[in-house]
Amino acid sequence: MDGLGLSPPQVRRTGLTGQQSVRHIGLTGGIGSGKSSVARVLVDCGAELVDTDAIARALTLPGGAAIPAIAQAFGADVITAGGALDRDRMRETVFADPGAKARLEGILHPMIGAEATRQAAAAGERVVVFDVPLLAESSRWRQRVDRILVVDCHEDTQCRRVMARSGWSEAAVRAVIAQQARRDSRRALADAVIFNEGLTPEALAAEVRILWALWAAAG
Repeated sequence: MDGLGLSPPQVRRTGLTGQQSVRHIGLTGGIGSGKSSVARVLVDCGAELVDTDAIARALTLPGGAAIPAIAQAFGADVITAGGALDRDRMRETVFADPGAKARLEGILHPMIGAEATRQAAAAGERVVVFDVPLLAESSRWRQRVDRILVVDCHEDTQCRRVMARSGWSEAAVRAVIAQQARRDSRRALADAVIFNEGLTPEALAAEVRILWALWAAAG
């Protein structure tokens, strides 16, 4: 069953209707799922987007607030000559050492959370969409949103999309997928799941707008 479906397991009925105000939406999905496309439609509908990946990138650019702590924790080898995080080298380090992932997250996550809070506060009365790739792995993020929207597709589709846009090998993409939450784990947390398999951009946008209308009515 494609799209919203409006019946289990695609959409959990709890929270889809009723009087509870919907101010904060948590958006998540695996790499290559189409989450960024869904985020753009939500912004077009009037939401304010807080993109935690974009925040993380800003923190690790030259002069970024996280660079000194990362260099201290991992050494100068993970910092480029220009002063930014060497993402490829850091990715290799994290894949080789699970403890490295925890150390990196210990540096970045508090900074990301603080900046996300600041951006959300600046949104005023608008609905805020928190785009959080690791939402399923973080109880803190789940607790701060009113609804969770998961964008889902088959793993093979994820691989094809990421390989086409990035030039990564299939092995590299599958390694990233293996580091992320399982599809069933994300779906189990969701108030709504958009199954982005075989949908045109127009059809995907239509699914998002249907859900926005349902949740906006509860706000």
